[in-house]
Amino acid sequence: MPLTNNATHYGGIAKTLHWLTALLILTLIPLGIIATDAPFSSSEELAQKAWLFSLHKTLGVTVFFVGLIRILWALTQPKPALLNADKPVESLLAETAHWLLYGSLVLVPLTGWIHHAAAEGYAPIWWPFGQNLPFVPKSPELSHTFSALHGILEKVLMFTIIAHVLGAIKHHFIDRDATLLRMLPGYPATGPLDKPRHSFAPLGVALVIWAAALGVGAGLGLFKTPEGAAPAPELAAVASDWTVTGGDIKISIKQMGSTVEGHFADWTAAITYDETAEGEVKGNTEVTISIPSLTLGTVSDQAMGPDYFDATTHPTAVFKADLVQTDAGNQAVGTLSIKGYEQPITLPFDLTIEGDTATANGTVTLDRRNYHVGDAQSDEGTLGFSVDVAISLTATR
Repeated sequence: MPLTNNATHYGGIAKTLHWLTALLILTLIPLGIIATDAPFSSSEELAQKAWLFSLHKTLGVTVFFVGLIRILWALTQPKPALLNADKPVESLLAETAHWLLYGSLVLVPLTGWIHHAAAEGYAPIWWPFGQNLPFVPKSPELSHTFSALHGILEKVLMFTIIAHVLGAIKHHFIDRDATLLRMLPGYPATGPLDKPRHSFAPLGVALVIWAAALGVGAGLGLFKTPEGAAPAPELAAVASDWTVTGGDIKISIKQMGSTVEGHFADWTAAITYDETAEGEVKGNTEVTISIPSLTLGTVSDQAMGPDYFDATTHPTAVFKADLVQTDAGNQAVGTLSIKGYEQPITLPFDLTIEGDTATANGTVTLDRRNYHVGDAQSDEGTLGFSVDVAISLTATR
């Protein structure tokens, strides 16, 4: 069997790429459904769910590259003429299906890859494929948009595959022609064929189908960003010798080997500090953090659950500390309370005071197990034990 195409038959390379693509896609679709429906209440279940999603994503990216190779190969080869060219409607449908299939080989995995690259908190794509894409920022809104595109285009692909298979069955059992046999090993006999007639009509129909699918998706609200949980009630202002005018509390943790970053949008700090005071203790602080104000990539809602921060029962975390100045530098020495569990903590920080304006930056690493956050996730490879906390603030006297 020749490797290249001719005017009547497909070559060995085209056939191999066709069946490899079919095998990958028919594996990916049920795999994605199984991964989505898989439970994740325990460390073992979460690891299994993540493994399924990683396999799905890695195979999906593989389809993207196989699809590009297949398209490039098709562009260099003569396309065998249709066996039903004398039936205009059937020919139009067949060519439209080919456009939809070839386009889907690129669009479906690419939108899924962009959805992955824009998200934080995910099952990683396995080597050699990276987690990020050029010009794709980390953005929940962008990730959701491409997740919706991926789902819509996937549905178009599924219906096209069904139509493609039904068409092949019709050709083989009803028309009794060699359409299906031409894609199987061997070189079946075919009669003289009319010279292929090229038309952009099938491409136009395919574009209309894609546009209609996107329109239906938009009408169903698939592109709207989920509102998620109700916004957390704002913390009341506190009396303080220093008024915080800006800053952030950020956290990062390893999930499935990848770093997930987040921050708390609402927190208050009551600060007493006198840099001229005698002794090492220059003041004290009490920081109250609104747990429901946490944004943590794609796992923000999960982080609020009972096994994690249990935000419904314990809506705030409190850090109380003395502000100490020693030869080693500045430190906040006190206790941090999360979920009712209190642990001693020392937070080193850099401090700059210019007139009545102070700027402070500090980092500390916590162990989530000390606060019983994610007890069910006992495997550090699934969810890291260490949580890095970075605090920055600007305050005026």
